[in-house]
Amino acid sequence: MGTGYPQSDGPPVTQPDALVDALVAIGQWLKSCGYRFTTVTPTTHARVNARRAATVAQDARGVFGWNRPFALNLLPAPVMRQLERGDLLEPCKELLRSRVRFSTLDELLFAHSAFPTTEADAVFFGPDTYRFCQLVRSELLSRPLPAAARIVDAGCGAGPGGIAAAMPDTEASHQLVLADINPQALRFAQANACLAGTGNTSFVRSDLFAEVPGLFDLIVANPPYLVDAAERVYRHGGGPMGTGLGERIVAEGLPLLAPGGRLMLYTGVPVVDGSDCFLASLQTLMQTPGYRFSYREIDPDVFGEELDMPAYAHTDRIAAVALLAQRLA
Repeated sequence: MGTGYPQSDGPPVTQPDALVDALVAIGQWLKSCGYRFTTVTPTTHARVNARRAATVAQDARGVFGWNRPFALNLLPAPVMRQLERGDLLEPCKELLRSRVRFSTLDELLFAHSAFPTTEADAVFFGPDTYRFCQLVRSELLSRPLPAAARIVDAGCGAGPGGIAAAMPDTEASHQLVLADINPQALRFAQANACLAGTGNTSFVRSDLFAEVPGLFDLIVANPPYLVDAAERVYRHGGGPMGTGLGERIVAEGLPLLAPGGRLMLYTGVPVVDGSDCFLASLQTLMQTPGYRFSYREIDPDVFGEELDMPAYAHTDRIAAVALLAQRLA
């Protein structure tokens, strides 16, 4: 996303869509087959697929997890029709390749972009997603939301954070808003919410909170946080060190918390000469009266390969952190 993207006109995204319908149908078939797949880092994915025995998919995990080329007769005809319906097939020499992946997170199934995620509007899902959802669920397990809570996942991507927040208590009638500036992300989020059965969910094209007015009992966010030369929406965090979008989420999100409401931000931060650049940028905001803050490091070393890039020439490491804020009642 970054800080320089234009404001969205923000129409709710609920119209019929062949891609959404295809993703839901394929996802339902995978669930009926007991499909399971954990998405790894792009580096690990490439290494595993480089093995000689992994050149061609032999099953659904090979097609929709490892994203390997596959023979025309590998999948059932109804699944192939759905792939064609959603424009989700591409030729790969004499074989075919899926333009979508599916990953499992506990009992949930999520559709997201094919490997590698090189497109400008790619919809990301990976190890960060697992850590983010674990953060959300652990916090809500220790202190559940009130009934009929308003939840927004700002920059939702495939929607896992918001869906994970809304799912633990399906009887509470939570109101979930999945918001993203990327229309493609909202299509995937719509399919994933349908697969999860979240109900009472709206999908809004928005630059963070611009088109989602009102107060919220919970704001969750896992924004892009890298410096990406191509400024791809799912990777580029904005600002000189990639922290621009995270800073915006805190600054713009705090006033939108209802009394007692919480903000849960999972992001990556550059550490330069032992100093956390993101935490340093938030010092003034974290002194705001009427709020309680906590901040902790979750993983000391993520995306280490980025340190070879010019933007990180003086960076010790990139760490994954959690910032939690609560508006006092």
